[in-house]
Order: sequence, then C-alpha cells, then structure tokens
Amino acid sequence: MSVQEKIGEFLAYLKSQRGYSEHTIRNYGIDLRQFLGFIVQRLKEEGREEGSPSLEYVDLEIIRAYLGGLFGRYKKKTIGRKLSSIRSFLRFLERRGQLEGNPAEEISTPREEKYVPSYLPVDEMFRLLEGPDPEAPLGSRDMAILEVLYSSGIRVSELAGLDLSSIDFEQRLVRVRGKGNKERIVPIGRKALRATMDYLRKTRPLRQRAGFTEGEGPLFLNSRGGRLTPRSIGRIVKRYEMKCGLRNPITPHSLRHTFATHLLDGGADLRSVQELLGHSSLSTTQKYTHVSLDRLMEVYDKAHPRR
Repeated sequence: MSVQEKIGEFLAYLKSQRGYSEHTIRNYGIDLRQFLGFIVQRLKEEGREEGSPSLEYVDLEIIRAYLGGLFGRYKKKTIGRKLSSIRSFLRFLERRGQLEGNPAEEISTPREEKYVPSYLPVDEMFRLLEGPDPEAPLGSRDMAILEVLYSSGIRVSELAGLDLSSIDFEQRLVRVRGKGNKERIVPIGRKALRATMDYLRKTRPLRQRAGFTEGEGPLFLNSRGGRLTPRSIGRIVKRYEMKCGLRNPITPHSLRHTFATHLLDGGADLRSVQELLGHSSLSTTQKYTHVSLDRLMEVYDKAHPRR
C-alpha cells in the first residue's frame, strides 16, 4: 500500500462522504503531498530510494522530523494545521484497518501565538462602503459585495457560492453553505439588500446574455457573466482599500472580523455571534472578545474618575 495511493483515497472520501469543499480538500492535498515529499527525500538521503513509499515508513519518528523542519519556516498555526491533516489521514487509515495505531496522535499541537483579528473601526468601514460608484454596473456590484460581507459576516467562499435563490428579500435572510457543507441561515441588513437589488437591476442584461432566467444563477457575476471567485472578490476589496486610503491592509476576512467586533461592541452576546459566524466552537468566537475588551478598557480609562 503506497502512501500516494492512500492519499488519493482519503481525498476522495472527504469529497464523497464528508462533503468537504474543494478549497478544504485542496488544502488537505497540499499538506499530505508535502509530507509525502519529505518521506521520499528522507529515503533518498538514507539510500532507500523508492518510487512511492509504503505506509510502513509513516511512523512517529518521521512525523516528528517532518514537523521539526517546518519550525522557522511556517507559523505555528500553519504547522498545527499540517499536523491535523496528517492526523486525519492516518485516522482514516486506522479506521479502515490499513494502519495499526495513529502515531500522529502522540504529538501535541503547537501552541499558537496570540491572535487578535484585524478589523476596521466604524468610521473606516463606512468610508470603505462609500468607495464604489453605484451608478456603474460593476460599481453597483462592488457596493453590494462590500455591503453583504459587512452586513452578514459570511466568509468570502460563502459569498462567492451564493445564488439568487439563496436570498429571501422579504424575510431579510440569506441561506449560506459553510465549512463541511453545513447550511445556516443568517440575517442581512436593509442597506445590503437595497444595494443588492440595485445591482441586480443594473445587471439584468448581463444575466440575460449569460443565459440565466429570472431569479436563477449566481448572485455575483464577473464582467463576462460567470460566477465571481473568492480570489476575484479579494482583489475587489483590495482595490477599494487602496482607493479609500485605509490605514491598514484588509481582506474580505477582515470584514468578517469587523462584523463580529462591531456586534460585540454594540452589546451582542458571544453565543449569538457564534451562531451568525457559523463557528462550531465558542472558543473560536472568543478571539473577538480581545478586541472588544481593549475598547472597553479605553472607554474606562477615559471616563472613570478614579482610573
């Protein structure tokens, strides 16, 4: 049984049985093939050259050696993700009776550096929303993209995957398919809906040329009538960051952080924000409390008479 063959089986399992997104499966593939490349190189150096190494070479020693070589080249979070990919792969083989034990379970995940999400203050967020020209078809599209990202807090991949049928304009709700193909319903603000309806009205001819019937097709289109990709959305956000002269660089994910931070600053409880973001664990959402606590301390220091 070669490691390369089993990686292929594992990735197929993630797609057919677990319903993982193409992006997630691609990341698993990158991590596992990098690990396989390390094994191949190690065997060459030891004079045990093989075309495709078998599973017998996957042991605790080689996993530790591989991870040790990553320190200094990658962040601890990235190393932890690569270890998690190996763990999941070996667990898959163990459950199928193709591997006795999972050596990766004996290795602790590196402790991550303290991470405080980047976000925009309210005034800068509003300045960003004033960047697009809503009178131009693509400007109205960009306006709708920024408004929906900030209004709903969805991931850029989730935004790119939205169809016209995903939005209930009357109920002000969006049906989102997130990580692990899990579906959730999130509210969306009136201004974001108005911007979206304006965009749809201005791009009706483009949709007709692309062959989409009324009420069908992707929500956000490129200039040729195809579905916008997450990478293209990232470039759109970057363009308006530069146009508006924001102090710090941002990404679509920064708008998700901004959404969560502004909700917490406005008094929303952590559990509700967790549901809106689609986090499976409350601990994932708790990173936003650092930002809100910093703001609370700033308010306290300015306002309390005996600070």
